[in-house]
Amino acid sequence: MVLLLITAACWSGSLARLGAGEGEGRPNVVLIMSDDQGWGDVSYRGHDRLRTPNLDSLAADGMRLDRFYSAAPVCSPTRGSMLTGRHPFRYGIFGANVGHLPSEEVTIAELVSREGYLTGHFGKWHLGTLSKTLVESNRGGPRGAKHYAPPGEHGFSEWFSTEAKTPTWDPMWKPRDGKNRKWWSPLLDKAQAATYGTNYWHNGERVTSGLEGDDSTIIMDRVIPFIETAAKQETPFLAVIWFHAPHLPVVSGSKYTEQFAELTPYERHYFGCLTAMDEQVGRLRKALDRIDASNNTLIWFCSDNGPEGNSQAPGTTGGLRGRKRSLYEGGVRVPGIVCWPGHIEAGSRSGFPATTSDCLPTIAKLAGATLETRRPLDGIDLNGVFQGNLTTRSTPIGFETRGQAAWTSNRFKLVGRVTANNELDNLELYDLLKDPGENSNIAASNPGRAATMSRELQAWRASCRKSLAQYRSKK
Repeated sequence: MVLLLITAACWSGSLARLGAGEGEGRPNVVLIMSDDQGWGDVSYRGHDRLRTPNLDSLAADGMRLDRFYSAAPVCSPTRGSMLTGRHPFRYGIFGANVGHLPSEEVTIAELVSREGYLTGHFGKWHLGTLSKTLVESNRGGPRGAKHYAPPGEHGFSEWFSTEAKTPTWDPMWKPRDGKNRKWWSPLLDKAQAATYGTNYWHNGERVTSGLEGDDSTIIMDRVIPFIETAAKQETPFLAVIWFHAPHLPVVSGSKYTEQFAELTPYERHYFGCLTAMDEQVGRLRKALDRIDASNNTLIWFCSDNGPEGNSQAPGTTGGLRGRKRSLYEGGVRVPGIVCWPGHIEAGSRSGFPATTSDCLPTIAKLAGATLETRRPLDGIDLNGVFQGNLTTRSTPIGFETRGQAAWTSNRFKLVGRVTANNELDNLELYDLLKDPGENSNIAASNPGRAATMSRELQAWRASCRKSLAQYRSKK
């Protein structure tokens, strides 16, 4: 069984045993994440140029999560939340290239591996450096040795990963002129190229071959043998697939760009790399069919945050306010799909507010894993949402990023600025059911609700600081 899932949860106490549903086997789980793909960057939401037939098919066969949120408006924190079920401010990942995933955090890979799952990570890691000796990417080598935290130390028995971003075509190369570019055409003559500086690592060894062409294909080339091995061993698996597309620099081959010949070069490469990524989602599903695993696999797809750039950039929020780095909806509401044939109604849609932190408690329940609850989680079990019998989130979703904080309930959202003394000001309140574009601030006409939500947000922020202080006290 394969599951694609994105979730968030909040727990307290000692230990809880979470069992799979009555009479059900444990599903395989596939967690797919794109990088900087906006809420509107899918054709099932009516994009006027881009076509994503495989994501559309996934949504048609499963459930569209129309209010799915990344835990942060930038990549590293969101990735940490998906693996731990906890907001990354609890363990010091405040932004991209900041901190690392501490060894004390318990990841979903560690939980399910204890239950006999084969676990693999493929693609962008961005939760710590991958080499203590080789200078690479943003923090690799001796300068980032204290942040060394590869997937293999966090529960993944197989990993083919990069520390950070790469070009989305020929990921090891960039133009020799050294300019910081958003896009370029594939470099056919490598004499005109320079090494990009971000490496792929396979189980701790630097990869030096098989890295030509579309980056999403390169990643999937490693995923498929992994799931085939699990099938031969009759072992359930967790595959975490974190594509680089469509993070800058976007580079795509003519097979993909020629579909957008009438557009600007930047748009051609942006939409081209998304088309290529979508193609690999379809390739994965065909592979699952081939090994007779489709009905026993849960697939969860989402993006790590909203689109890069301003409103003139190719990525779109589908009309939502804000973009990457913002806590308005366009920065954190992302495409979300969960598909599990025979268990989640095909063609269903949910407006339930869910987040990447929900993945850990949701998957733990399905895998029959023992969930540690001595430390607070920020995610909840979404299985009730998938079955259609959970319609109200009991606790709002908290967000914090550089100088911004937000508190999102089933209907209302509070946004505020974090002051130098850790207070909140410039409070804004929105009714997301009536005003998803956050055009009308109703804080002045709803002072009681704004005050209550502000107190709740501050209490949650204090809980995150307490968690972080426990880490720091050990150092």
